[in-house]
Amino acid sequence: MKLDSSVTIWSAPERERAGRPLIVLLHGYGSHEGDLFQLSPRLPLGPVIASVRAPIAESGGWAWYPLEGRIGVDPSSAEANAAAGALIDWLDTLDNTGVSLLGFSQGAAVALQAIRLQPARFTSIVALSGGVIEGEEPGDAELAQLKPPVFWGRGTDDIRLPEHRVEYTTGWLPTHSTPTIRIYEQLGHAISSDELGDISAFLREHP
Repeated sequence: MKLDSSVTIWSAPERERAGRPLIVLLHGYGSHEGDLFQLSPRLPLGPVIASVRAPIAESGGWAWYPLEGRIGVDPSSAEANAAAGALIDWLDTLDNTGVSLLGFSQGAAVALQAIRLQPARFTSIVALSGGVIEGEEPGDAELAQLKPPVFWGRGTDDIRLPEHRVEYTTGWLPTHSTPTIRIYEQLGHAISSDELGDISAFLREHP
């Protein structure tokens, strides 16, 4: 599994990226790299922003792991790790001083999985309308020591985020991260303006 670097959308030309902090945007299921990039004007100006495309063509868009015919079935650890590994392989080709991940839905799950593969690599994680994949990973013990900053945001009306994922993530985050948890009234499977303001403040605090 490999990311197509040719379709990545950047907030700055290549000559202006090296040595700067990086925020990587990971879209949700059936979407594309242009989706979250529209949030860029509301994010901190200092870091470079890169919006990547998930590697699996599915449901008229792109996916980090397959869902067709599997509604209600969680991805396996191997599937989640393959997606996170593809992201890490792509990051290995870059030259940046610090990397934060911002993921929505499936992208949130992959962002959280990535820190379980390389706990010390990421400055911060923003996980929106998604959660931690259940199970033990080799990096979990190190995460419990490092406790990197993680922003977890979700809406009270989000029927696409399974309750068991919410319960697992609620228990997992305080023991493996330094969490900032925000729950937004009457918000469905989406990102609100209030949430975006909280995200921007979080990323300014953890550049």
